[in-house]
Amino acid sequence: MLTKLMLPEILELIEVGDGETLSEALDMWQPADIAELFADLSAEHERAAFQLLHGPQRTLIFEYLDRPTQHKLLESLEPADAGALFNDMAADDRTALLEELGEADREKHLKTLSAQQEAIARSLLQYPEESVGRLMSPNFVAVRSNWTVEHVLDHVRRHGQDSESLNVVYVVDHDLHLIDDLRIRQILLAPVHATIEQLRDANYVSLSTTDSKRSAIEVFRRYDRTALPVTDENNKLVGIVTIDDVLDVAEQAATEDAQKFGGLEALSEPYATTPLLTMVQKRATWLVILFLGELLTATAMGYFEHQIAKAVVLALFIPLIISSGGNSGSQAATLIVRALAVGEIRLRDWMNVFRRELLSGAILGVILGSIGFLRIVIWSMFSNVYGEHSFQVAVAVGLSLVAIVLWGSLIGSMLPFVLKRLGLDPATSSAPFVATFVDVTGLVIYFSVSMMVLRGTLLKEMP
Repeated sequence: MLTKLMLPEILELIEVGDGETLSEALDMWQPADIAELFADLSAEHERAAFQLLHGPQRTLIFEYLDRPTQHKLLESLEPADAGALFNDMAADDRTALLEELGEADREKHLKTLSAQQEAIARSLLQYPEESVGRLMSPNFVAVRSNWTVEHVLDHVRRHGQDSESLNVVYVVDHDLHLIDDLRIRQILLAPVHATIEQLRDANYVSLSTTDSKRSAIEVFRRYDRTALPVTDENNKLVGIVTIDDVLDVAEQAATEDAQKFGGLEALSEPYATTPLLTMVQKRATWLVILFLGELLTATAMGYFEHQIAKAVVLALFIPLIISSGGNSGSQAATLIVRALAVGEIRLRDWMNVFRRELLSGAILGVILGSIGFLRIVIWSMFSNVYGEHSFQVAVAVGLSLVAIVLWGSLIGSMLPFVLKRLGLDPATSSAPFVATFVDVTGLVIYFSVSMMVLRGTLLKEMP
C-alpha cells in the first residue's frame, strides 16, 4: 500500500514533469491506493500529476478518485483528453459520473464519445436515476445452451477481456432471453465435449432494469453473489451488476439513513463539498420542525403550572424524566429502523415487536425507576432538599420513569412501522423526532402520575 513516505518523491517527479518515471513508479501500486495519494496533493499538483499520466493507467486511477476531484480534473482537461477518458471508462462508472453533471455538460461529454460508446451511455442514462439500469454494465459473456465447453472457453478467450466480470457466464436463447447462469468453475471442471445444456439447471437469480438500487443490495446479500444478470421487461439479458457497485450503493444508503436519523435531510454531496447554504437548508428544515415540537413542552408545563408552583421539587426531575423517555425511544427506533432495513423484520411482524418492546420497555422502566426512587430516598436521609414528603416524591418519580420509559420504547418501535406502511422512509423517524415527541408526552405522564401520588400531601389543595 502507498505510504506518506512516497509523497516527497511523487511531488519531485511532478515538479520536474517526469511523466515516464512517475508512471513507472505508480505502476507498482493499486489504482485505489494511488487515488488515495492524490487526495494528499494540492489542486495544482493533482492536475499536473494527472496530465503526466497516459493510457489505461490514467483511466483506472480516475475511476477511483472521489467525485469532486473527478469534476475538477474534467474541467482542467482539453475536450479531446476528456473524450478519450470517457471512452476508456467502464460503462457503469461513466454513467455514475455523467448523471451528476448538468444537462449541458453531460451533452458536451456525450458528444466526445465514439458512436458505439455514445449509444451505450445514452441507453444507460435513459433508465430512472435510482434504478438498477443506471448501475449495470453492458459488458458480459453470454453463451448458448447447445455450445460445448470447448466452444465456450474459446469464446471467453476471444471476448472475455471486455467483460466486467468473468466469475459467471450467462446462458441465453437465440432471442437473448436469459435462461441460466453458470459459474466459471463449473465450466472449467467439466469435460471439454460436454454441452452447456448438460451443465445447466435453470436455477438462477436476476435483477430487472427497473428494480431500485437499494433492492439490489438485499439480493446480493441473500444469494451471496459477486455479480448478477440484469434483464429488461421481456427477460432479455441487457447487462450485469457487480458487487463493487452494490457496495458503493450500500455505503451511500447507509450514509443517507444515518443523516436522516440524525435529524436532517440526506446530503446529495460529500460534507466537505456541500455548499454552506445547502447545508443550512438541509439542517434547518428538521431543526425548525423539532423546535416547534419542543415548544409544546412549554405549553405542557404551562398547563401544570399550579402543580409546579405548589410542589417546586417536581421541576428538579423534569430533565431526568424527559431524557430517559427520549433515550429509550431513540434506542428502540434505532433497532427497528435497522432491522427493517436489513430484512430482519417485516411489516407483518409489528405485533411481535410491540410485545417485545412492551416487555423490554417495562423492565427497563423498572430498572431506571428503581434507581431514581433509591436515589431520592437515600439522598433524603442526609438532606432535606426534597422536603418532608420526599418518600412520596420518590414514588412519583419512580412510577413516572417506569411509565415514560415504557411509552418511549413503544413509540420508538412503532413509528418506523407506521412510516413504512405509509410508504415513507422509516429512517425519517429520527432519534431527535422520537425524543421530541416523547419529551412532550412524557411531561404529561409525569405530572399526571405526580398529581395522583401527591394529592393530599404536597398537592393537598388539588381537587
